Amino acid sequence: MSISEDGLMNGQLKLRQPARGYRAGLDAALLAAACDAGAGERVLEAGCGPGGALLAAAWRSPQARFVGMERDAEALDLARQNITLNGLEDRVEALAGDVQSPFKALNLPVFDKVMANPPFFDDPAALKAPDPAKTGAWMADGGLAAWTGFLVKAVREGGQILIIHRADRLADILGLLAPKAGSFRIRPIHPFAEAPAKRVLVQATKTGKAPLVLLPPLVLHDAEGGKHTARVEAILRGEAGLAWD
Repeated sequence: MSISEDGLMNGQLKLRQPARGYRAGLDAALLAAACDAGAGERVLEAGCGPGGALLAAAWRSPQARFVGMERDAEALDLARQNITLNGLEDRVEALAGDVQSPFKALNLPVFDKVMANPPFFDDPAALKAPDPAKTGAWMADGGLAAWTGFLVKAVREGGQILIIHRADRLADILGLLAPKAGSFRIRPIHPFAEAPAKRVLVQATKTGKAPLVLLPPLVLHDAEGGKHTARVEAILRGEAGLAWD
C-alpha cells in the first residue's frame, strides 16, 4: 500500500493515509469542526480510518480525550502512527472494533460524545464499480442501523451523537435515532447557495426531548466549480468551527 503524508489544519497536523482509495476529505474536516468537546470530556469516533477527523477534532479540543475505533487493520495501524506522529498519545488512542459488535466488547465506559461518518451506501447495487480500496469506507455491511445503534449504546444519557451523511438519508437517520435520542439539531451542507443540500450534519442528544432545530446552511462554494467560500476555508485551516447555534 502506497502512503502519502498530508497536512491538515493549515499544516499544523500531519496525516499518513493511502495514496489511493479512501482518503480523509471535506466530510472528515466538517465532522471534526462540529465536535465541540469541553474540558475533561471523552469522545469516541466510530470508524476513524487513518484518523483524519479524530486528529482534527482532538486538535480543536485540547482539553478533551479521544478514542478512535476502526475495524480495518491497515487503517488502524495508520491511525496509531498518526497519533504518535502528532504527539497526541497522552489523550488520543485508536482501538480495534466494529459497529456490528456490541459496544460492551470494547470494555470502556460510555462516552460524553460520539461521532461518525458512516459509509454512504447499504446496497452494493447502488454503487457502480467502486475502487476496491474504497469499498469498506463506502459500503455499510450492517446498514445505517448498525451505526446508529452502536452510537446510541456508546454515549451516556444526555450526551451527544454527531453524524455527517448524505442529505437524502436524513429521514432514515432521524427515524433510527428517535427511539433513544432527540433534541435534534441539523445543519444542511450545500455545494453552492442555489443547489439542494448534498450532506447533513446531525447532532442528537441521548434521551433529549427538545424540539428539532434546523440550522442555517453551510455553503461550500461561491459558484458551481468555484473555490471554497471564505467560511469553509477558515474551517479547513482550523481558524473556525461549526457551532450548534
